[in-house]
Amino acid sequence: MITKLGGFAGDVVAVACSGHVTRSDYETVLIPTVEAALKAHPKLRLYYQVGADFAGIEPGAMWEDFSLGMEHLSRWERVAVVTDVAWMRLAIQTFAFLMPGKARVFPLTDAAQAKAWVSER
Repeated sequence: MITKLGGFAGDVVAVACSGHVTRSDYETVLIPTVEAALKAHPKLRLYYQVGADFAGIEPGAMWEDFSLGMEHLSRWERVAVVTDVAWMRLAIQTFAFLMPGKARVFPLTDAAQAKAWVSER
């Protein structure tokens, strides 16, 4: 499941995922949220928190994630991924250099630091 998080500036798309993430989660929550933010802001920041109860992601959801990121690649200014999931941490650290903006991975215990980093101007 993906849920929107509040308390961030308008140019920060902030979501948390937990349990099992499906393609439908992307289609009904994340994609509309990103598209609305893109209409209002030339550059976006992403705060993406993966909860301790994360149980996996459907292949279709992974494709939606990749497609969404690539479609708007030049418009991502900062990406903070907050997770203790080892394969996600490694993937972000490995491919962060491909992003035109900055990307960082934070452990769940540093969620407040990630929020501050993604929000700083």
